[in-house]
Amino acid sequence: MWLFAVPRLLGSGAQLPVGTFVSFLLYTTMFLAPIDVIGQMARTINRATTSAHRVFEVLDTAPEIRDVAEPVRLEPVHGRVTFEHVTFGYDGVRQVLRGVSFDARPGELIGLVGPSGGGKTTIVNLIARFYDVSGGTIRIDGVDIRRLDTGHYRRQIGMVLQDPYLFHGTVLENIRYGLPDAPLSQVVLAAQAANAHDFITKLQHGYDTVVGERGHTLSGGERQRVSIARAILHDPRILILDEATSSVDTETEREIQQALERLVAGRTVFAIAHRLSTLRKASRLFVIEEGRLIEHGTHAELLARPEGTYRRLYDLQVQLA
Repeated sequence: MWLFAVPRLLGSGAQLPVGTFVSFLLYTTMFLAPIDVIGQMARTINRATTSAHRVFEVLDTAPEIRDVAEPVRLEPVHGRVTFEHVTFGYDGVRQVLRGVSFDARPGELIGLVGPSGGGKTTIVNLIARFYDVSGGTIRIDGVDIRRLDTGHYRRQIGMVLQDPYLFHGTVLENIRYGLPDAPLSQVVLAAQAANAHDFITKLQHGYDTVVGERGHTLSGGERQRVSIARAILHDPRILILDEATSSVDTETEREIQQALERLVAGRTVFAIAHRLSTLRKASRLFVIEEGRLIEHGTHAELLARPEGTYRRLYDLQVQLA
């Protein structure tokens, strides 16, 4: 354009107005932009294809946990959990659990304690059947867990974790997560039992307050109590508590402990805690170390063993306190 336009602008050849020349420059810019987009399409399509491949790879992955041809539905679930010489390893090589055996009766509060990495969380993962055992058997009310209808069985399990997950939505929706059709009156009763009703009513819109992704507008103790209210409303027969009071202050811990005492009543409860003082009221304590059940008994019975692992852990915590 410059080669042909400049001589004509200077008077050599047919006359070319300056306005026409500027218009051609602008048209050229408008023409090149779509051409540039066409050049980038190959890269965009390549990225989209790669991303779609990853998504479909996940969607097409066959689940490792599968039901048998005719699964058993326990009606009702009483909550008896029996481990019979259970062994398990995540990678199939290193054994995380080694011959663990116990029998938890309905209504018992079982405390799982011991050094980190001993296998406590693995035990509750196996109870929820997130994995299948490598050896031995887990029985629920006398039935092999692998023969149960997994979906129906998991609806009988409630979990209160150290870092509860709240969804972007209202407090009401988060409490109703396990029971979407629950009436408001039932939700309020669950919140009262969880010591959550008072702080919820003080929020700007009460139960209709949006808590944000992961509940970032609430404190740690408030999120924990909403999680407990969710579990109370769900009314599970087997309850798993994983460090439910480890990340809150003493006053909040007391309120959460009161809520947990209401929650565990009449259920089979497995509670993991590093604060041993929170498990004094446990029916039995299981000390797990290096994948083995090395001690079991009540708080008082285990303290009566001067050389025991539980006594050593308890004395260390008393000294730190």
